[in-house]
Amino acid sequence: MFNFGSIIAVLIAPLLMIWIAASIFVYASIAHHPNAKVAKYNQWAGYRFYGAAGSMMVFGTPIYHIFNDWHGLLAIWTIMFVIVVPAGIRSIIKAYKEQWSAMQVAA
Repeated sequence: MFNFGSIIAVLIAPLLMIWIAASIFVYASIAHHPNAKVAKYNQWAGYRFYGAAGSMMVFGTPIYHIFNDWHGLLAIWTIMFVIVVPAGIRSIIKAYKEQWSAMQVAA
């Protein structure tokens, strides 16, 4: 779920700010999932997305000023794309190939 949201948010730039806010709730809801594999996939997706977004907060302004126009925004978006999308797709494929079993959670 987190990987899908991150990929879509990076591909559709206006959704990025909305996803940053919504992803906190998605991450928190999955973080304590009873299945450790689900929590681990969520954790790494969060590392990728929040790491890339946080890095762009720090390094985005200097990158933007190097280009002095909208090319700077394109460079920042490209960096986010290169970090989040391929790794997210790889993680989704890996999770798809993983051996999953049904589990029961006591109410």
